[in-house]
Amino acid sequence: MIKRNKFQISILLIVCLAFNLFIPVFSTTTDCKYCDFSTMYVGEDKYEGFNRKMFNFNSKMNKYVARPIQILWSSIIPKYGIERIQSVYNNIEYPKRLASCLLQKDLEGAKSETKRFLTNTTLGLGGLFDPAKKFFKLNPVSETMEQALCKCKMKSGPYFVMPFLSSSSPRSLLGRLLEAALDPSVYLASPITSLIKFGFLVNKTSYTQPLIQMIESNYADPYDISKKMYGIENYIKTQDLDRKNLLSTDAKLMEQNIIANTENLTPIAKQIKLIEEEEAVLAGMEELTGKTVCAECDLKPDIVLSDFNPQSPVVDSMRTALFDHPDIKKTFWHELSIWNRSFDKRVKTGSVNVYPNRNDYCFRYVLQKDKTAPVAIFYPSIGEGVNSHHATVFAKIFYDLGYSVVIQGSHFQWEFAKSMQEGYYPGLPAKDCENVKLVTSKILDKIQKDKGYNFSDKVLVGTSFGAMATLFVGDSEYKNKSIGISKFIAISPPIELVYAIQQVDKNSSEFDKNLPDAKNKIATTAAKVMQITKLKDEPDFQFKELPFSEEEGKIITSFVMRQKLSDLIFTIEQISKTAKSDIYKTINNMSFRDYAEKYLLADSGGNLDDLRYDTSLYSISEFLKESNDYIIYESLNDFLINKNQLEQLKRYSPNNVVCLDNGSHLGFLYRKEFLDELKNKLRIDKVLAYTTD
Repeated sequence: MIKRNKFQISILLIVCLAFNLFIPVFSTTTDCKYCDFSTMYVGEDKYEGFNRKMFNFNSKMNKYVARPIQILWSSIIPKYGIERIQSVYNNIEYPKRLASCLLQKDLEGAKSETKRFLTNTTLGLGGLFDPAKKFFKLNPVSETMEQALCKCKMKSGPYFVMPFLSSSSPRSLLGRLLEAALDPSVYLASPITSLIKFGFLVNKTSYTQPLIQMIESNYADPYDISKKMYGIENYIKTQDLDRKNLLSTDAKLMEQNIIANTENLTPIAKQIKLIEEEEAVLAGMEELTGKTVCAECDLKPDIVLSDFNPQSPVVDSMRTALFDHPDIKKTFWHELSIWNRSFDKRVKTGSVNVYPNRNDYCFRYVLQKDKTAPVAIFYPSIGEGVNSHHATVFAKIFYDLGYSVVIQGSHFQWEFAKSMQEGYYPGLPAKDCENVKLVTSKILDKIQKDKGYNFSDKVLVGTSFGAMATLFVGDSEYKNKSIGISKFIAISPPIELVYAIQQVDKNSSEFDKNLPDAKNKIATTAAKVMQITKLKDEPDFQFKELPFSEEEGKIITSFVMRQKLSDLIFTIEQISKTAKSDIYKTINNMSFRDYAEKYLLADSGGNLDDLRYDTSLYSISEFLKESNDYIIYESLNDFLINKNQLEQLKRYSPNNVVCLDNGSHLGFLYRKEFLDELKNKLRIDKVLAYTTD
């Protein structure tokens, strides 16, 4: 048995090595306007047609085979037991980590891993616990054999998807084979050993299931985002970026590096200059409104965020990631368990058909026991789906205040587009409002009819692009109260949508993907995100500022916004998920401005200037002036608006616009000062009294 295993492994090693010798080094540069992360980190996808079919096969196997087994496993063993089993498994994997460190000549790593193994095997009862980390501050090192092969100058080879293994490459596959050879259980063939190994496998893969579900439910093209994530994560590991304490980088030094690198941005300098010139034109809407900006407006903050320690508007806006609630996922059971009764699992999913022969539209909801309780409807930020974490946090806040809650996805999102009539392109607020209202009306009717509810009141809350939709729905309800919404709360709505999308495009353009260190800079930023995400889960987590430079902030926000645009275009163009396509060459050359000109203005023959007034809050000025049914929260340093716009908005509504001194775009959501103010506005007695008046 041992000889046969060795022979099979030897043959596979020879095949992989031979295959790798004939693999050329792929160029990571492209002629795209924006970063093509797939090509940058995994090279040209030569076998995309095969890879997509295999990815689809793996997804089905996961859905119908792996996931049911993992759900059963997670429902039998509590979360604490799963964590202890995984701890034992990690301890058993010591040989592969030791071998990897030695091949890389990393003697410190090998020494640390040996100390950890001996400590956890003895004091940690065979690896059940991790006293090495808790008492001796010996942090684990996640080393793989692929990292060792990379240090040995072995090329990665082409990207391909293997059955059951998902994303891979020749080097990655060879690394896995070497790790298998270092696993002592490979040489022990018995029913009991096989059963134990199967248990370890199910336990380990259960940790990946939430990520798989997130990718499948949130992205229009799961294959593409999985490839990007694999490429970036693999680069981070092979370059040892995950082993560096990137969060302690000197902020001043980072800013100096930005200034130095700015001199190299000549390929896009003209584009930035054009955008800046347009900003000057867009600074106010006096010509369109026929009014001058209120010279007497004093933009003093209504809410002061003490000790906020602002960095830059873009980085400040990223603090929105800190918006969380400790009880959302709090449970004794694993996330997959049928016994999991956390708040997140209590939020149910429903669907309505909006247009015949189109996809049903999914929504999420959580209901109070009182069938006459008021309902809060939430519209999330641009491109966010119904599974948005922010939406769940808001749902928890509303629910604790006594509201039933309905969560819709953004209308600038691929799932919404699939449920609308063919040829619908989101981005025109007045037109979008008709479809958004229709969906909201159908959802409320369905819940009230199927569940027997009769909501005593309805409140609409939106963030960012969803906040803009909230106000346009408010304007529609002001003219014709068809849904019966009594109050509209808009958090960080863009005042002029054209200006906002140009700011987004500008941030994406300011990072030159052709810089020599662009690949490493992007990966370092991603590694920082991974590190701070882990740190955020620590019980004693505190911070005064995020460990990102302004340039890194633009890289992150650009990646997020462009992914949302990518998903929408992928859906609009009706691209197959299983066939090779050149759509990403188009997408990576398309800005938000290009989207507007291609999809929103193509038939009219107009230009972006024609959209400026119709896509601004000025177009609903009558509602803003005459109604008292809304509240708008804006930050004084929001990078998607400017002072003139905010002054004009204050002119329309001096009492209903609440300004915060910091937080940029949604970066104040987590702050107690804002949450207390919001909860005060949403208190049931206030809402009902307001409705009665």
